[in-house]
Amino acid sequence: MAILASGRPAAYDCGRRMPSSPSQSAEDYLERIHELMEAKGYARVVDIAHSLNVRQASVTSMVQRLADAGYLKYEKYRGLMLTDAGQAVAVKIRKRHATLKRFFTLFNLSPETQAVDIEGMEHHLSPETVDCLADLATYFEAHPATLRQFHRSRRNGAP
Repeated sequence: MAILASGRPAAYDCGRRMPSSPSQSAEDYLERIHELMEAKGYARVVDIAHSLNVRQASVTSMVQRLADAGYLKYEKYRGLMLTDAGQAVAVKIRKRHATLKRFFTLFNLSPETQAVDIEGMEHHLSPETVDCLADLATYFEAHPATLRQFHRSRRNGAP
């Protein structure tokens, strides 16, 4: 069995088997790291902690777990970089987020409501559901009269 830089076996994290895909929290970190790297060219523990409103010790712990799982490369005091696997997860999360934003924007929900709702649900939707919402958004964009009819029916309280 391979041993990680942390000294733990590759298939384990803190005595638990690593999941085959990142947790909701890990996805949030990967998404934020990707955003910071795009905006600033780098992501530091202090920047991640500030943007997620968590302690630096929590970020360091998660960064080490993500590195052990192969999602990023991390050297203490030197910074971090997403691996191809980490980049792929981050891009998938951003696409899912963009699809949900696009969908909810069609229904004139406020940006604040969208942000709260998207954050609450984005990690719980299957790829098939996200694809269906993307198709529905495309349909409404291609058929604005149908979307207007929907909006009118909502305002009138019709089913």
